[in-house]
Amino acid sequence: MAASASRLRPAKVMRTASSCKPETARGTHVFTVNGYSLHGVDAAANKDNFIRSAAFDVGGFDWCLRYYHNGNVESGDDYISVFLELMTKDAEVKTIFDIRMLDQYTDSSCVLVSTRNNTRRVFSTTNFNSKCLAWGSKNFIRRSELESSVYLRDDRLMIECNLTVIKTPLVKTEERAVMPSDIIHFQVPHTNLSRDLGKLLDANVGADLSFNVGGEVFTAHSVVLAARSPVFMAEFYGPMRAERGQQIVIQDVQPVVFKALLHFMYTDSFSPAVNHDLSRDEWQELVKHLLIAADRYAVEGLKTICENALCKSLSVDNVATIVALADQHNCSRLKEACVTFIASPNRLDDVSETEGYGRLKTSCPSILLDVIERATKSRKIN
Repeated sequence: MAASASRLRPAKVMRTASSCKPETARGTHVFTVNGYSLHGVDAAANKDNFIRSAAFDVGGFDWCLRYYHNGNVESGDDYISVFLELMTKDAEVKTIFDIRMLDQYTDSSCVLVSTRNNTRRVFSTTNFNSKCLAWGSKNFIRRSELESSVYLRDDRLMIECNLTVIKTPLVKTEERAVMPSDIIHFQVPHTNLSRDLGKLLDANVGADLSFNVGGEVFTAHSVVLAARSPVFMAEFYGPMRAERGQQIVIQDVQPVVFKALLHFMYTDSFSPAVNHDLSRDEWQELVKHLLIAADRYAVEGLKTICENALCKSLSVDNVATIVALADQHNCSRLKEACVTFIASPNRLDDVSETEGYGRLKTSCPSILLDVIERATKSRKIN
């Protein structure tokens, strides 16, 4: 049995991958040349006609700047020359660098040597080729140009070197066991929970509830209704739940409304009956009653949909009735839409002639006060 079970296990497939990323180290060194005007006097006394800065470390290597006050051999005496030198012995280093002069008052700079948009420079101290020891510019800047520029202040020159050392790329290898399911892809069929629950409601399979609504009988599933309505949850599973077994009689709800309520609770959509062969007035009445039922059973999604539908169907003839309904069932968005509609310029007079307006004066005087105040302000503006 164990052998046959092992044969049934899906074989593991090893998938490997790797990536590389160059490691870099960055550093900046500022070399200040004080007493600029005096260096020309002593330049000939220097063995190599240049002055080295203090050594600085970047990427584990020692570096320095060479400053040629009178230029190197190739540049002649009219230029200053500046080079970056690798001081670590028996080393070969790939770099990107620039050398610039600093304005000592504004901290701005002028780049005079740069490899950032050029090829990388390789420094080497593994042989005696001096051209690989140092890279820079023999014609860094003319002394006459420097001496009339902002970069020479108080007989002082500041040279900055920004250096990036490019090390050996770091290679990472990743390995993981891959099951056949990771390699073979299947087309997963589309699922529709609301459609399937709607079929369950229509088929009357497994229903454990029976409702008598205006002489018509509806069956449903208590767990579905409880999940969708906190009122039904308390009624079916709360501490004050009633005994089951008999039909639950629903008062003050029309059968077509209760049917549409059940349909929404199972499918999250309006029942086709809501829009089927109904006149505009009949449709509005059905939506009003559906809003009342949704508020009664705290089905907030359906209540919001009904509010939105009534907002879009406001007219002079129905707005007074709808605003009273909105106030009674705490539909703040619908109520605001109605008040704004009535308070619009020249509309209050027309609404005041409807039957609903007369009932509104008796049932909701506070709403009328709000409407009149807004209408008065609107007329003053216009």
